Amino acid sequence: MRIMIIGSGGREHAIAWSLKRSKANPTLFVAPGNGGTDGIATNVNLDASNHVEVIDFVTRNDISLVIIGPEQPLVDGLADALREKQILVVGPSALAAQLEGSKAFSKAFMKRNGIPTASFETFTTSQWEAANQFLQDEGAPIVIKASGLAAGKGAVVCMTLPEAEATLSGMLLQNSLGSAGSEVVIESFMEGEEVSVFVLTDGTSYQTLAPAQDHKRIGEGDTGPNTGGMGAYAPAPVLTSALYDDVCRTIIEPTLEGMKKEGYPFQGFLYVGLMITKEGPKVVEYNCRLGDPETQVVLPLMKTDAQDVFLAMAKGELDQLKIESRTGAAACVVMASQGYPGSYEKGKRITGIKNFGLDVPPGEVLDSTGFVEVFHAGTQIGQDGGLTTSGGRVLAVSAFAETLSQALDLAYERVERIEFEGAQFRRDIGQKGLARQ
Repeated sequence: MRIMIIGSGGREHAIAWSLKRSKANPTLFVAPGNGGTDGIATNVNLDASNHVEVIDFVTRNDISLVIIGPEQPLVDGLADALREKQILVVGPSALAAQLEGSKAFSKAFMKRNGIPTASFETFTTSQWEAANQFLQDEGAPIVIKASGLAAGKGAVVCMTLPEAEATLSGMLLQNSLGSAGSEVVIESFMEGEEVSVFVLTDGTSYQTLAPAQDHKRIGEGDTGPNTGGMGAYAPAPVLTSALYDDVCRTIIEPTLEGMKKEGYPFQGFLYVGLMITKEGPKVVEYNCRLGDPETQVVLPLMKTDAQDVFLAMAKGELDQLKIESRTGAAACVVMASQGYPGSYEKGKRITGIKNFGLDVPPGEVLDSTGFVEVFHAGTQIGQDGGLTTSGGRVLAVSAFAETLSQALDLAYERVERIEFEGAQFRRDIGQKGLARQ
């Protein structure tokens, strides 16, 4: 089977890695890919926003299945364009992808369907005075979110009123996030612990992967600005079996039923970001795709053959398959460029990675004493064949072991062997999970 993955980050490398381990040994293409996917697939220089170009390549190269990784192509309707040509695809329609593409839409959807979330109000640039007055009335702490896509940096938790005023002004008046911030959602601050649940659905039935916990802030102790994610671990013990049943009943199932009822059934990966509050689980946000770096821990924990899973999702046959998880734990540590999440330099030579393909050969059994895999995000292969940085988040060093503590030890041991100028990473990944154990 010939499969193409759309995207260039660590998530897409992890998807390719999981498929490379399939017993079916599919032929893989990644568009555009990165330095890591280059070792296990054919990287293709395609513009995902050019649907005609993508469809032409898929048709000419006899691609059987397309998996869309990032949110922007989904919001732009790439999945719809592929389905119109009778091409199997994993990913929601543009209408369904509004759950991530518009925070205003997703909050209104939750309100209509009785899905627990923080109280909120929505404002546009023309409603600046009303938005500012609402902020004064509510006070701090408070959360301000850009309604549009902002590369994971559009949600700001403001602990003081001056911080909230500056954030609101930046988005609505100063265009700090471009068109993404021309509409904002201001919502109440929720206290609790966050956890991510990943729903795999074919539009009718659904199954879930191991719950994970991301680390959004750049600094240890959850300090500093938000990033795309500096590390993750799974399974996250904060989501107990009782809470999981509650989440399925009050959040996942009403979400999928609501999407069908409103005329845009969701097919693909649905990320449900939760806050476990004193009142119970509440939705922080939806994403219309797998998270990054959570993918780099939840897919290594998936025991079922990845090609079987993704094909069943695309064909509407997920109810015929049981997705099983490995016993054990997975953890990943993101290595980022100096200056990230602000400005940073590219082109730094990376050493300490022997090859750019698989650290764990496809034939090796994963249910052993543990393994480490380095997933690439912002990397590229230079003209001399060496590996260099090309993005803010450069690598995600992931490990699987019998316990979370062992997985973290394996990951950090590998991190210490990788070098590039200005590399930064958090040394406290997984501490909440360890504390709960």
